[in-house]
Amino acid sequence: MLQIKVINKGHQQLPAYATPQSAGMDLRANLDSPVVIKPMERRLIGTGLHIALPVGYEAQIRPRSGLALKHGITVLNTPGTVDADYRGEIMVLLVNLSDADFTVNDGERIAQMVIAQHEQGEFLFVSELDETERGEGGYGHTGVN
Repeated sequence: MLQIKVINKGHQQLPAYATPQSAGMDLRANLDSPVVIKPMERRLIGTGLHIALPVGYEAQIRPRSGLALKHGITVLNTPGTVDADYRGEIMVLLVNLSDADFTVNDGERIAQMVIAQHEQGEFLFVSELDETERGEGGYGHTGVN
């Protein structure tokens, strides 16, 4: 299992996988007092966590499906990316897409974090690209069915 160095400057438990096959770990709000997010408002919520990922890995910050379904709360820049060289606090940018105020309480599970391996690419200039069946078909080109 990949080891990730962490400093917890907050008072919440560390993220953990809910089941043996979970892809994401729940992130909890680390707050001194509740935060109200009004309809269509966005707020940056701290977790108190600082991590050091190995080179070639990122942490993806994703919405929690239950908050989205029940309350219209999602992560605005989803997935948010925490790079391997970032050492600041992991923050979650929440947005309220509902028509009612939503209160974020201390310790509430507000997002999930997925650790993913990635590669960096290098562009190679060419005069043409190889042909494919799809070609230049873009958004919606395959139809509704």
